[in-house]
Amino acid sequence: MVTTLKFRRMVNAPPGEVYRAFTNATALREWLCDAAQADPRKGGRLYLWWNSGYYTSGEYIAALPGKKISFTWRGRGEPDATRVQVSLAEKNGGTAVTLAHGGIGSGKKWAGVAREFQRDWESKLENLQSVLETGQDLRIVRRPLLGVSLGEFNAEMAAKLGVPVTEGARLDDVLEGRGAHAAGLRKDDVIVRLGGKKVINWATFTSVVQPHHAGDRVAVVFYRGAEKKTVTLELSRRPLPDTPPTAQAFAEAARKMYAGFDAELAACLEGVSEVEAVHQPAPGEWSVKETLAHLVLNEREIHAWITDLIVGDERWSDANPTNVPARLGAATAVFSTLPALVEELECHEAETVAMLAALPSEFMAHRGSYWRLAHIILQSPDHFQSHIGQIRAAIAAARK
Repeated sequence: MVTTLKFRRMVNAPPGEVYRAFTNATALREWLCDAAQADPRKGGRLYLWWNSGYYTSGEYIAALPGKKISFTWRGRGEPDATRVQVSLAEKNGGTAVTLAHGGIGSGKKWAGVAREFQRDWESKLENLQSVLETGQDLRIVRRPLLGVSLGEFNAEMAAKLGVPVTEGARLDDVLEGRGAHAAGLRKDDVIVRLGGKKVINWATFTSVVQPHHAGDRVAVVFYRGAEKKTVTLELSRRPLPDTPPTAQAFAEAARKMYAGFDAELAACLEGVSEVEAVHQPAPGEWSVKETLAHLVLNEREIHAWITDLIVGDERWSDANPTNVPARLGAATAVFSTLPALVEELECHEAETVAMLAALPSEFMAHRGSYWRLAHIILQSPDHFQSHIGQIRAAIAAARK
């Protein structure tokens, strides 16, 4: 026996925007998956990937703008290919969405798959409605806050830290006043389990945290050097910045944010010599100049990401391109003095502000893309504060 699951949802958005949500790689990432490739034409490929490690591939069978999308679906570990058909109908200024997931077989092999499809499509379509109507990705809005930033972790880093595992999520910084710091977690701790689930890398860390809510208390297993520890962490609510109503308002909010950064950075660097600025607190740890170079490269990546969002086709990588030693070395070699690095950073910040002011109206109409951009940019204070602390620590180490 073959089963077809059917779902219906009314979305207050035009059919063209709903169609785009099923056929554009960036739009798919904003409500359905964590990475995507899409070629919406008959025979064109579709690839969707999630941080949990699940993925599905298929091809478009039909793609009629504003009316119908149909594609095959072959998910990881599933017994056979299935088929998804989405019908769109304009209704009272919005869109009636009907999704049918068919070709689901019977028996033990299919029972769990069918339950997953039922649960996932209900939650994903709820998120589709939220993203298209308000811009808000419920996966982010509902995800609790730990108060950490993650850094690269590999066999070389494990050996340096004396950690007896090569899989996990290394804490690059732990913010005071947040749940992780209160639980006793610190920089360079490597989390291997959270809430009873294994953490392999930063991607699985995100997927493991996502099912939890603010106020939940979860067990965290981690390594501090060779010592394995367990603590209980209380998850806090994630503060969300207000989304500016226009591109000009967004640019002005970013300009004020950067002005605050730059003033704090100038105060931090006052009286710092060039010799102190190249001192590494320990082998492999960034100097003041290397940290500034990272901030410069981060702005460059922001420019590329904004471009990708506008085009609607984001690149995806498991690596952080702003931490590549060759890039950091090149930046500190070309901008070889503290004033030169600071000037370069301020120039790139100004370029970011200018790009935000110039966001095209057609991009602004894509509420999910705009909300995600504003959410990331206006949460930069946490990233900046972690690196200001890093700079202060490097200066203190140089002066000992």
